[in-house]
Order: sequence, then C-alpha cells, then structure tokens
Amino acid sequence: MTEKAEHTPMMQQFLRIKSEHPDVMLFYRMGDFYELFFEDARRASRLIDITLTSRGKSGGEPIPMAGVPVHAADTYLAKLVAKGESVAICEQIGDPATSKGPVERKVVRIITPGTLTEEALLDERSESLLVAVHLGAKERIGLAWLDLSSGRFSVMEAHTREALLAELERLRPAELLVSEEASLDPRLQNQPYIRRRPPWHFESTSARDRLLAQFGTRDLAGFGCEKMAGAISAAGALLQYVQDTQRTTLPHIRGLRVEQRDDALLMDAATRRNLELQFSLSGNDEYTLTGVMDSTVSSMGARLLRRWINRPLRDQSVLA
Repeated sequence: MTEKAEHTPMMQQFLRIKSEHPDVMLFYRMGDFYELFFEDARRASRLIDITLTSRGKSGGEPIPMAGVPVHAADTYLAKLVAKGESVAICEQIGDPATSKGPVERKVVRIITPGTLTEEALLDERSESLLVAVHLGAKERIGLAWLDLSSGRFSVMEAHTREALLAELERLRPAELLVSEEASLDPRLQNQPYIRRRPPWHFESTSARDRLLAQFGTRDLAGFGCEKMAGAISAAGALLQYVQDTQRTTLPHIRGLRVEQRDDALLMDAATRRNLELQFSLSGNDEYTLTGVMDSTVSSMGARLLRRWINRPLRDQSVLA
C-alpha cells in the first residue's frame, strides 16, 4: 500500500483503521455491503470464492476490492472462521446527512474462531472453545477455557507438559492464547490456532484484578481458585482477549468453575486420539464413540454429551 496522501479521504480512513488491525481481515461497511480491499480482498476471494474487482487506483494500479452483502454476512463469516480467519467488523457510526467527508466508522467487534456467539457461526454439535495457557517459571501450568456463547468459564492447573498436551487434546481449542515469551512444546509450535499475546496480560496481579472486576467480588475464594496463581494468570489473559475482541460488556460471564485432573479418567493425548472418542483418524467422525452414541435432539445436548465422553468422571457418587 502507498502513502495515505495518494488516496481519497475514504481510502485514507480505511487505511487508518486497517493499520490498527493488521493481522485480521477488515469488513468495511459501505451502505449495504461489507467491502474488503488490497490483500484482504485477494485473500477472501481465494478462501470463500467471492468476486475480486477493483476500485480507483493506488500508485497507478487498481485497488483490489471484494464485497459481501450485509444481510448475508453471517454465511461468509462462517466460511472464513471455519478456515481459521479472524474478521474485524467496521460499521458506520456517523450520520451521513451531517458528515463532512467520509462517514465516521469504527471497529465494533472482532470475530475470531474462539469467540463465536451467533448460532449461524457455531458448529451445531461441538463447542467452540477459547483456551489460554500460562507457562510460569514457578507456578503450576495454568489452563483456562471459555465457551463464550454460554459463558462457561473453567480453569485447571497441570503439573507437567504432558498433562497439558492431554488436556488440549481433550478441549480441542478453536484458539489458544499464550504469552509472546512462552516456550511451547515442539508439538504445538506453528499451529495456526495459536495467538501470541503480550506477557503483561498474564501478570498475576492484573489478571486477578481483571477477574474480580468482571465478577464483582472481593476475592476468588468462592470459586475455589484463590490460590491457583497459574490458572488465574491464564483466566485473566483470556478475559482480556475477549474484552478486546467483543468491545462490549459480558454480563453472562459470572464466575469460574475449577476442574481437577484427578476427578476424571486420565488419558494422554495419543490415547485420546487412538480411542477415537470424538474425532476419527480416518476423518469419518460418524464411526467414533460420540458418533455412535449421539441420539441427542438439541445442540445443547450434543455438546454436553461430548463433554461427558471426553472427560469420563471417576467419582461414583456423582455418576450415581
């Protein structure tokens, strides 16, 4: 892209907003369409098969452009998110009748694979989980995960990297948040769903304060995690990411639930894969344990069944 001075006022506005969100696609509202420009347009055209056109010129070359109708945006967003893409939704917030120059616009939400809430974007039978991991030098490994659509927010601590890998295989995160300074297991490196976040988002004191502000409590004792420093760091970083992307209050996230690894049957990552509990090694999930047992009639029931199968409890009193 060339210098902003070479562009119309509207394109200057687009470039300014895009510069604030360089790592995600920008759906820029223009009337009844969301438009994409430059590399976003080329990429969207390849990924979801929309027509690539052009608008005006930049440096003497046509500006690549592609658009989707606002009324059908969920269809295209679902396709992009399924391919692991994140999309910033930029809406017109000014009044066209009184605006001098381009109508004021701003990003109102960033849709990511791990922060979906609309039924049209969610998998009908599986959860879309946002997961955060804190690999502290002294604390146990902290793990936090959230189903944003339901507000189910959970934490756990693990003693070893192998235990962490087993839990990640169980959770199958749509996005995994880790610190920019974290040293990941080689088996996790270069995974497309990993999002590197600033290390201060995982700082324990600020993470705890963030959680207390969200829940309106003085401490975390009521949730059973007051002394779980690693889990608190992970949960606080996760909450920061959700607040950054959703840009609105989150009243349905009211608390945390603590899971203990020993409460369930322990399986390492390889065992989970080979048992084909939910996902088949051949790609035909119909013949997994979940596929055979699933006679549920609602999305909520299907997701609950998968949670039960993926975490078989050992406590007889609960099972009874």
